[in-house]
Amino acid sequence: QVQLVESGGGLVQAGGSLRLSCAASGLTFTSYAMAWFRQAPGKERQIVAGINRSGGSTYYADSVKGRFTVSRDNARDTVDLQMNSLKPEDTAVYYCAADRQVRLLGISTAPNVYDYWGQGTQVTVSS
Repeated sequence: QVQLVESGGGLVQAGGSLRLSCAASGLTFTSYAMAWFRQAPGKERQIVAGINRSGGSTYYADSVKGRFTVSRDNARDTVDLQMNSLKPEDTAVYYCAADRQVRLLGISTAPNVYDYWGQGTQVTVSS
């Protein structure tokens, strides 16, 4: 069965960095675009970053552009999210998601189109 397992979350001071990793199993990894979503307390789940099948194209939410970097290693079936210059507003549960649909317009920002989800990892940024 398909599993997406996130790791790397934790507590960090504002201005600090964290690197999240998502390990995929039970699927053909290169057939899926991958994305990171986050959900803060009392808010809707929103996309943070995404990466296409080959890793040659990425998407970032405006709020994280220039601070976060998404990458994938298709030899290890993993996708990472490097988070720098963290802000208290980045505090959320971060989820890894996989999308098998080929999309002419690129990475989808809509959570409902993603086929598989990880369990989430908590990121807390203190001020």
